[in-house]
Amino acid sequence: EYWFAGIKVAAIIVFLVLSAQYESWSLPGAVMTAVPFGILGALATNWARGLENDVYFQIGLLVLIGLGAKNAVLRVTAAVEFRREGKSIMDATMLAGEQRLRPIIMTSLAFAFGCLPLALAVGAGANARHSIGTGIIGGMIGETTLAMLYVPLFFYIFDRLAERRQNKVQ
Repeated sequence: EYWFAGIKVAAIIVFLVLSAQYESWSLPGAVMTAVPFGILGALATNWARGLENDVYFQIGLLVLIGLGAKNAVLRVTAAVEFRREGKSIMDATMLAGEQRLRPIIMTSLAFAFGCLPLALAVGAGANARHSIGTGIIGGMIGETTLAMLYVPLFFYIFDRLAERRQNKVQ
């Protein structure tokens, strides 16, 4: 549908920026695996509240892409640093998950609680605020819980594949 086009373009731009930052194609892939969990959480909560997929909800989805990618970048950057220190892929993944757990949960909860007044708004324009607030809160819950489990797994898989490809080239 038409609304999905904007989300795809935003995801592609984020992927390309991360590719330039990491100078790699595999690490941004691991980062971008967090985005679908946020979108899934946002869609589920908006559906549960009976809200429509309007332009305000779509703006909330764009915010979720940025914040979900930021949280995943924290995990992946820490894992890359541990890999540079000589740790194995599994050790780097585990240490990054442990080290970044608290900061990610703290920023996600702060952001979700900050959007709570939007989700509970009353008065003129409340429907627009409901769409943004509900989508962001649900997306942050989905991204924080599900991506916390799966992004390290995808980092492990992507880094392992990149390592195998590099060994074949040499």
